[in-house]
Amino acid sequence: MLLGALAAAVGLDAGPAADAAVTGFAIDHRKVAPGNVFGAFQGTAVNGEDFIAAAVSGGAVAVVARPEAQVEGAAHIADANPRKAFARLAAQFFRPVPEMIVAVTGTNGKTSTVEMTRQIWRMCGERAASIGTLGVTTPDESVSTGLTTPDIVTFLANMAGLAREGVTHVAYEASSHGLSQYRNEGLPVAAGAFTNLSRDHLDYHSDMEDYFAAKMRLFGEVVGEGGAAVVWADDAWSGRVIQVVRERGLQLVTVGEHGDDIRLLGCEPGQLGQELEIEIGGENCTIMLPLIGAYQVANALTAAGLVLATGGDPARVVDAIGRLQPVRGRLERAVITAGGAPVYVDYAHTPDALGAAIAALRPHVAGRLITVFGAGGDRDKGKRGPMGQVAAEYSDIVIVTDDNPRGEDPAAIRAAVMEGAGTRAREIGDRRAAIAAAIAEAGSEDIVLIAGKGHEQGQIVGAGEAMRVLPFDDVTVARECAAAEGAK
Repeated sequence: MLLGALAAAVGLDAGPAADAAVTGFAIDHRKVAPGNVFGAFQGTAVNGEDFIAAAVSGGAVAVVARPEAQVEGAAHIADANPRKAFARLAAQFFRPVPEMIVAVTGTNGKTSTVEMTRQIWRMCGERAASIGTLGVTTPDESVSTGLTTPDIVTFLANMAGLAREGVTHVAYEASSHGLSQYRNEGLPVAAGAFTNLSRDHLDYHSDMEDYFAAKMRLFGEVVGEGGAAVVWADDAWSGRVIQVVRERGLQLVTVGEHGDDIRLLGCEPGQLGQELEIEIGGENCTIMLPLIGAYQVANALTAAGLVLATGGDPARVVDAIGRLQPVRGRLERAVITAGGAPVYVDYAHTPDALGAAIAALRPHVAGRLITVFGAGGDRDKGKRGPMGQVAAEYSDIVIVTDDNPRGEDPAAIRAAVMEGAGTRAREIGDRRAAIAAAIAEAGSEDIVLIAGKGHEQGQIVGAGEAMRVLPFDDVTVARECAAAEGAK
C-alpha cells in the first residue's frame, strides 16, 4: 500500500513520500523493518522522539510525530496529537476487520462483559471473539494472553487476523489507559458499554474527573456515528454517562433495576447460581443464571444489552444468558477442600471490586467468609487502606499478603493495607503460605476468597532490569494447598 493513499484516507499529508510503499507499522524502534511507518510518542518514562534516527536507520519510510520533532531521511507526518494520527493511519493498513465491533469500558466488569458478549454471540450462531485482560479468545475457545488494551499495532493486527480467520463479531475492553493513549482507534465501533466507575488508576490519572473523561472518549469519539451505548443504569456515575451519550446522539440502551431496555425486576441467589426476573422487550421472563454474585448479573445483562443493540434476537439472547460459563479468574471456584469449603479466586484489586466480590459470596456463606488479598506495588497507593477497610468490614477473617509488589517494599505495601484493616486482619507475606493458612482454617460451612490476581500466571517482583515474574497461579496454588491439607 502507498503511503499517500493511506494518509489521504484520514486527512493527513504524506508530502513527497506519497509513493513510498508501506510494509507495516511500529512504535518500538527495535521492531522497525524496511518500509515501516514509525510512531514517535512522548511517554511518561520514555520519549519516542529520541529513537527517530534509529527507526529511520532501520528502514522507516515515515515517522508520525509532533510538528516540532526532528525527522531526517524519512517523511515527517506531523500532527499535534501523533498517537491519534498514527492510530488512524495504521487502521487503514490493517484490513480487513470484523464487521461487528463493540467495546466495553468501566472500572470493573470489562473482562467478564466482553467474554460474556462473545459467549452470547456464539450461542446465537455468530463467529465471535473477545480481546482484553485475558488476551484474545477465539471462537474455538483458545486464548492467547495479553494486556487489557494492547498497543495499537498489536490491537489492529489482532483484529485483522481475526477477520481473516472468519471472525465477524468482536468485543474488546476499552481501558482508560487505552482510550487516553489512542490504543484502539480507527475501527468502525458499532456500540460501547459502560459498567461502572470507582477509584482506580489514580497513579496515572490526576483525579476521578480525569479518569471519567478518559472513559467517556469511548462514547464521545470512538463509537461511530449512529452507534449505540449500553449503560448499566444502577451506578452512581450512570447519569453523567447518559448525558454524554445523549449529547453525542447515540442510541441509548439502559440496563439494570433502573434500566428501560433490560430491567432487573428481581434476583434470588441459589446454591449454584441465581434466578433472575427481567423485563425485556416489554415481556417479563425468568432466567436461571449459572453464576453467583450481583455484579455477575450486571455483567451478564450488560453483555445482553450489547448483543441486542447490535441486532441480536431477544429470545435467543435470553436463552443464552441461562447458559453462560464462568470467566477465568472472575469468582472462579478453584477447589472444594476436603473439609467441604469452596475456594474462589477473583481478580478484584480495587476497594469497590473487593467489596463486590465479598458481597457476591456472602449469601452463600453459612459459616465464615475468609478473605486473602494484597495490593500491587507501583500502583495507586491511595486505594490500599480502603481495600483493607472493606475486607475487614465485610469478611469474618482477613489475611493480608503480597500481590505483585513490583519495585516497592512488600512489607510497606502490606503495612498500608493493614492500617486500613486494623486489628481484624493478620499478615502473612508469603502468598502461598497465606492461601494455605486460609484453607487450613476453613470449615465445611466456610468460604475462602483469594482476591487480587485472578487469572494471572505470575507474581511480579522487582522493577526495571531487576524485575522477575515468578510462576504463580492462585487457582493452581489453592488446589495444591487443598490437596496437601486433605492429605494430613
